[in-house]
Amino acid sequence: MMVLITYDVETMTPSGKKRLRRVAKQCVNFGQRVQNSVFECLVDPAQFTELKHRLDSIIDLEKDSLRYYMLGDNWKSRIKHTGAKSSYNPEDTMII
Repeated sequence: MMVLITYDVETMTPSGKKRLRRVAKQCVNFGQRVQNSVFECLVDPAQFTELKHRLDSIIDLEKDSLRYYMLGDNWKSRIKHTGAKSSYNPEDTMII
C-alpha cells in the first residue's frame, strides 16, 4: 500500500533539529522523499506498523506532528504531478 507521510518538527532547539534528522532518516529507510517534509512509502501493513512505531517514538507529541495519508493499493490513479522533479514509480527497479 502507498502511504504519504508528512511531518512538521520543531527545529528551534538542538534537540528539535536532531528529531528532524531522525524522522527524515526513518522515512528514507521506507520510502522516497518527494518534498522537504513529504515522503511516499510503498509498504505492507507490517512495515507500516514498524515505521509508525519508530516515528512515534522519535517525535515530541507537544511540539511536532506527523500525518499519514493511506493511499492504498490503487495509489497510481490518486497521484497527479505537475512541475519540477518528475515523478518516479517506486515499483520500478531502482539503481543506487
